[in-house]
Amino acid sequence: MVSMRPLLTLLLLTAELIAENRPNILFCMADDWGWPHAGAYGDEGVATPNFDRLAREGVLFHHVYTTSPSCTPSRNGVITGKYHWQLGPGANLWSTLPVEHESFLHLLADAGYAIGQNPPKTWGPGRIQDWKAHHGTDPAGPTYKNFKQFLAQKEAVEQPFCFWLATSDPHRGYVKGSGKKAGIDPAKAHLFKHFPDSEVIRNDVADYYFEVQRWDSLVGEAIAELEERGLLENTIIVMTGDHGMPFPRGKGNLYDSGVRVPFAVRWGARVQGRRSLEDFVSFIDIAPTLLEATGTEIPDNLSGKSFAKLLMKEESGRLDPEGRPDIIFGRERHVPAQEKPNMGGYPARALRTPDYLYIRNYQPELWPMGTGDSELTNIPGQWYADCDGGPSKKDIIENRDLNEQYRRAYNLCFAKRPAEELYDLQKDPDQIHNIAGTDEAEAILKKLRLRLQERLVAGKDPRATDPDYTGFDGHPYYGGGGGKKNRKK
Repeated sequence: MVSMRPLLTLLLLTAELIAENRPNILFCMADDWGWPHAGAYGDEGVATPNFDRLAREGVLFHHVYTTSPSCTPSRNGVITGKYHWQLGPGANLWSTLPVEHESFLHLLADAGYAIGQNPPKTWGPGRIQDWKAHHGTDPAGPTYKNFKQFLAQKEAVEQPFCFWLATSDPHRGYVKGSGKKAGIDPAKAHLFKHFPDSEVIRNDVADYYFEVQRWDSLVGEAIAELEERGLLENTIIVMTGDHGMPFPRGKGNLYDSGVRVPFAVRWGARVQGRRSLEDFVSFIDIAPTLLEATGTEIPDNLSGKSFAKLLMKEESGRLDPEGRPDIIFGRERHVPAQEKPNMGGYPARALRTPDYLYIRNYQPELWPMGTGDSELTNIPGQWYADCDGGPSKKDIIENRDLNEQYRRAYNLCFAKRPAEELYDLQKDPDQIHNIAGTDEAEAILKKLRLRLQERLVAGKDPRATDPDYTGFDGHPYYGGGGGKKNRKK
């Protein structure tokens, strides 16, 4: 009988070698940094040399979307690998995450990874006490002052690690004039077509750019730490933002300006650089991808689909059109911004294909960004509270009767919307001309309506079977009022 010991020894040595070579992960997420505000995407107004480097030495993604354009549900989707509508109160801003949902970082910790995060924001915002009590730590692990302190820990050197690098940039508020003072030219600011081209808005975008650049520098410092310690080539670096910019028709909206994000991945020699991908990727795909890349078992209850194989290819372009033909996302409650006593949100779902964006607004009688009548709000002083306060918001609302440019901007950003929206992306990439209801769009509208329903059923969305579902509205809201700054007196 042939002894099995040599084979077993070989298998053990192979397993140890694999374990020793497991990649580290540096996951970098900004707060309110939206597409396409990076040099790698052709935005000439903002300098992002570190993001551009990751894109140049790794893979630049052109179609990455959050599951919901609001901080808490967006981050919950990354952490759990599940759509926000599967997470109960986790679908809403300033709520909580039920204990039955696991964090992919904790799964990595169970597999031998050292995990950690830096303040100020990885999960949330919201209350996480019950989840932490059940799971032991925050969803992103123990908190460190910074990445350097984390790397200095003995366990981070002897173990592979996963570190969540967080920032509050470029979340509002901004120091007025900070962009121009830093040498940023407002004339070069990228303006979506729903904006009026005003000096106020250009300077506001420049101030946003200032914080984007500060964020980019923070990631540059982390990359330098990896290089200094000889860890760069065996570290997967992901750099992104949680949703669109905190401007009108951005954050909180299902247009590209709200749900589409910058995204680049670098992984040393394992991933060929100078590539770009056009495939649709959702935030719920991040968890299974990083678990697969580290050789960690992927739970079968995740909704996301790993894109690790796309990373490992050598080509650019749209490489899996059949496996990733389209993408879905949606929103529930951001803040309780409707007229009292309605404590719900503005429920909507959307389907994005290469050629069209289809949006279903379930309660079109409501205000998409909340009521503008501060006497009727649930929380005193709110004013279009689903849109962060700032100069651009104030400029558009207070000048909405000034001329046609401002009237159009107000209607696109704050006025009530129809039950269905459809945008032809080849003719209208900025998604400002709704063609739903036109004769020429009838056939494609019917097709996309059915496809969205099919995707929502597969994604176990309660609204797939009950469009009037109210389960999200009763979950607790632990935050303050949104949209207070610059409210109408």
